[in-house]
Amino acid sequence: MTGIRRRKSTDLDSAPLLTLEIESVDLEGRGVSRADGKVVFVDNGLPGERVLARIVKQGARFDRAHAIRVIRASSGRVEPRCRYFGVCGGCSMQHIDADTQLAIKQRVLEDQLWHLARLRPQTMLAPIAGPAWSYRRRARLSVRDVQKKGEVLVGFHERASSYVAQMDACEVLGHKASQLIPALKRLIESLSIRQRVPQIEIAEGGEVLALVFRILEPPSNEDCEALIAFGRLHSLEIWLQTKGPESISLIYPERSVLAYQLSDFNLTYPFLPTDFTQVNHGVNEVLVRKAIRLLSLVQEDRVLDLFCGLGNFSLALARTAHYVTGVEGSESLVSRAQAIAASQGLSDRTRFLSANLFTITQQQWKALGEHNKLLMDPPREGAQQLCELIADQAAKPARIVYVSCNPATLARDAAILVHQAGYQLEAAAVANMFPQTSHVESMAVFARLGTAWMP
Repeated sequence: MTGIRRRKSTDLDSAPLLTLEIESVDLEGRGVSRADGKVVFVDNGLPGERVLARIVKQGARFDRAHAIRVIRASSGRVEPRCRYFGVCGGCSMQHIDADTQLAIKQRVLEDQLWHLARLRPQTMLAPIAGPAWSYRRRARLSVRDVQKKGEVLVGFHERASSYVAQMDACEVLGHKASQLIPALKRLIESLSIRQRVPQIEIAEGGEVLALVFRILEPPSNEDCEALIAFGRLHSLEIWLQTKGPESISLIYPERSVLAYQLSDFNLTYPFLPTDFTQVNHGVNEVLVRKAIRLLSLVQEDRVLDLFCGLGNFSLALARTAHYVTGVEGSESLVSRAQAIAASQGLSDRTRFLSANLFTITQQQWKALGEHNKLLMDPPREGAQQLCELIADQAAKPARIVYVSCNPATLARDAAILVHQAGYQLEAAAVANMFPQTSHVESMAVFARLGTAWMP
């Protein structure tokens, strides 16, 4: 391959062309090169490649460039499947084959652990992979009524832009959601509030697809009839959201049946379409299985599950452990986790509590009770306060499994657990939760002496 898809023209199209050698990739999946001693981040550049590139943004410390021609291609380069790749910002790695994507993400994880924490895992576990296409069960699509074009756009934002990409399908959304995009445009165009619908959230669970229409003013009766008819025609759940996530209301059908399963554990999780659930259900199932194996669970274990959400890990842990305490910041999620536990016959082996885990105190920590194993699945901010609390405890969990969506905060927290709390970084692995993107999901296991896990 000697050419790649061009981006839109910029004010710097007259900038001179540079021949660059791509040395590595950064956390956003961009190639990293140097020109005259200055770092240049190159969109669509892969390690080992030589590209002809044009600067698209200049900065004091680094420049950004776009490769307009590949002179020497990496063996990991492939033709992007999606015709919108390079304009749509939903994906950044469609030009890279699946094995190379995983290798890049593993290198990112290892580099972050070493450079930020001076740590190397005793074992790098095999990467966790799943379907590379049509895997997204959750997405937030932007909506724009572009009067100059006389049409409504529904899709992801353009790369590095606030504009909405002009697209009629998406290769990473589930098939049904992807095929609905043109019909969604026509639906929004038919509404009296077409300029007051900024967003459509998609959630898929089992065979059910739910759409949440964010609205900035009340719909008319005719609007509601059109939305209900759309749901009936396409067998969808139709929800409206007027403010925050808690303001959603179901308008079709009368009852929601949105749910996902963890078949290995005979668990079913009903959820609301605005709840946090993992985007990639196949990878999530593997993550849960692996977390339980890494914790080396036995029937006597008492496990603490932090940032537990709806109990994604908690209830699976409770199938083996003696008792599981799940802690989550959202009271509504805690309430529904308790209800799910009851419906699965696990009330006597679980409890769920609400607490702000970013400001948790020593007193609140002690109130959680005794536990000998711990799992945490924090958001991108990580769990620094929790790790520092653990380091200060005389009685520490024997094993900790940390599921991360940000390798930088994982590395920061790993440094606390190892250098201050006395744990060993026993193993780590990447999980390709978001194929075709630069997002790095990972998990790490920390063990105290005498609690080694045997792979």
